[in-house]
Amino acid sequence: MARKPVSPPVAPPSPRTAGQDTPLDKPNAGRQDTAKTSSIQPDTMPPGSVLTTNQGVAVSDDQNSLKAGVRGPTLLEDTLMREKITHFDHERIPERVVHARGAAAHGVFQVYEDLSEISCAQLFRDPKVQTPVFVRFSTVAGSRGSTDTPRDVRGFAVKFYTQEGVWDLVGNNMPVFFIQDANKFPDLIHAVKPEPHNEIPQAQSAHDTFWDFVSLTPESTHMLMWLMSDRALPRSYATMEGFGVHTFRLVDAEGGWRFVKFHWKPLKGVCSLVWDEANLLGGRDPDFNRRDLWEAIERGDFPEWELGLQIVEPADEHKFDFDLLDATKIIPEEVVPIRKVGKLTLNRNPDNFFAETEQVAFHTGHVVPGIDFTNDPLLQGRLFSYIDTQLRRVGPNFHELPINRSLRPVDNNQRDGFGRITINPGKVSYFPNSLGGGCPMHSPTAAAAFRSVTVQEAGAKLRQRSESFNDHFSQATMFWNSMGDWEKDHIAAAFSFELNMVVDQGVRNRVMNELLCNISPQLADMVSGATGIEVAPAGTAEAPTPSAPTPSGPLDPKAAELRSPALSMDKAPPMVRGRKIAILVGDGVDSALVKTLIADLTKAGQVPELIGPTAGAVIDAATKPLAVNRAAPNAPSVIYDAVLIPPGVAEGLMAMPMAQRFIDEAFRHGKPIIAAEDARALFERLGIVDAEGVVIGDNKLSTAMLDNLAQHRFPRRVSNLAPN
Repeated sequence: MARKPVSPPVAPPSPRTAGQDTPLDKPNAGRQDTAKTSSIQPDTMPPGSVLTTNQGVAVSDDQNSLKAGVRGPTLLEDTLMREKITHFDHERIPERVVHARGAAAHGVFQVYEDLSEISCAQLFRDPKVQTPVFVRFSTVAGSRGSTDTPRDVRGFAVKFYTQEGVWDLVGNNMPVFFIQDANKFPDLIHAVKPEPHNEIPQAQSAHDTFWDFVSLTPESTHMLMWLMSDRALPRSYATMEGFGVHTFRLVDAEGGWRFVKFHWKPLKGVCSLVWDEANLLGGRDPDFNRRDLWEAIERGDFPEWELGLQIVEPADEHKFDFDLLDATKIIPEEVVPIRKVGKLTLNRNPDNFFAETEQVAFHTGHVVPGIDFTNDPLLQGRLFSYIDTQLRRVGPNFHELPINRSLRPVDNNQRDGFGRITINPGKVSYFPNSLGGGCPMHSPTAAAAFRSVTVQEAGAKLRQRSESFNDHFSQATMFWNSMGDWEKDHIAAAFSFELNMVVDQGVRNRVMNELLCNISPQLADMVSGATGIEVAPAGTAEAPTPSAPTPSGPLDPKAAELRSPALSMDKAPPMVRGRKIAILVGDGVDSALVKTLIADLTKAGQVPELIGPTAGAVIDAATKPLAVNRAAPNAPSVIYDAVLIPPGVAEGLMAMPMAQRFIDEAFRHGKPIIAAEDARALFERLGIVDAEGVVIGDNKLSTAMLDNLAQHRFPRRVSNLAPN
């Protein structure tokens, strides 16, 4: 009997059918705003309107991970989050999805005193022990080929090679983050990365998709203040803070525990670039930060940080106006002081960039006995994501690569896989066993092994955010209130620059009226004046109100008065060392005086360089050659921290437009400028005499330079240092 022909399967309906408009037909058309409740039922919505898994299953909540109780831990069974983050982790090979551009160095950590009363971790117990470390700094948004100086968050990841195993403290140079739940991390990074249709822009947040996302995600507001401040433009890795971001636990030998936040405090203080300077550096020295780190270590100017702890007893968990588990919040230092417990010193550069800096694999889940996790939903997701992304990037045996290898011998039943180095003899690769003598076996001493703290967890399985996470504006307002006047100018100018790059008017209006107006009316007015985005009148639909997600914004008088002076950079750094000083020289210069200047500045720990009109040498007043370090065309002002003009060269500089631009740029960027008296006419021509940080005279020039360099910069000297 003949078989009946089988009809080919019917293809699913195409989202683009004849007569329908699509986002390609209407530039402003697109997916419906899924953040708002829709009356359209899923089965009647247009194809592509309902969010689904990769298996086509509709998703009701793509913003929260599945937890045991509203403040409980994230559950392993959360297949929606795992699918989403797994796909995200594997999107790019071989470079990191985020933190792709980095620089690193080896060093040591040494605790100041025995901290056994708060942690049984070996590296915290013996002040005589130096724990080896490897530290990687990085930008977040750009690719490996991007520059060092964009406006961006900086990674600050520390790998401790302890006698008990590896501990990775994987943090940033900002103490908070954009989101509260790891389930939203792929969305954040997709929004800030280059837009997928044209792969533009690189390493920048000044574009529509980023601001569209954050304008619909008010929990990002506090982090935006940090990102728009000069904290996003560090002068060097050695002058930026580091933070563990999350709240962790410290565990003592008896199993008692306390909450802790980790801080890295640079001994050189916190110092930043200004926006115009950072942009120029991107073109003139895109490796500025990594070059500075490398050269500092090579000359023995070792970067140093102190490790600080903020300790909170379990009984005090709920005494704050925010939730300790909320990664978008800080504990102000004035509320819980930072206890400095040890020092990190970087003293050796890598031998091979790829083998060490590129192949190093960090993971928030790499902890040692004495350190444990909390239920922070962002941290809980990172515990899955980091191991997953390292498996994809460097393979299942990444722990065997030299840079990732534990000092303590590794012995377990894991075998095979890509890149296996260890050769395991014998036929036993399981536990329990008798054929291998029961080895490797469980640690006979429970206190010497990692153990999770015993805390009671109970609650319904749900996808929901705790109400204690709902205040999105109070700490953003506190940040604004804590800034100096010039810092506020820079923040407002940064917001203005970013929003002037945004094309979509709806996004611009939303940032203004749903974010900035809820932070500070002053900030909103400053940005409005520079962007033309109108502040909606009170009582209109667009005007900000203390709605459900934002119950405690600046409309609350208490929030409007919050301040934390520790947040401001409006202070002189505690130590200024390793700063590059440009000494402009030319024919006729007094070489004896120049050599004295170099000796004085070098003795003070600074790095003077002679810059001449050309490479090679200039002819001094005694008609002898004086070797220079760089030719002016190859020595832009932005790679220096200050400029010094000795006697005898002003006349030559008057005829050099390049030298005058050098001085003008240094002035605009707030840098110390010291010059001999015969340069006064040049400075009058440039219009920069009698300004803060500008010294003209024949008094000891090196002393004047060191006195002014101790301030780092003079940002009030020019009112318009940031973008506008």
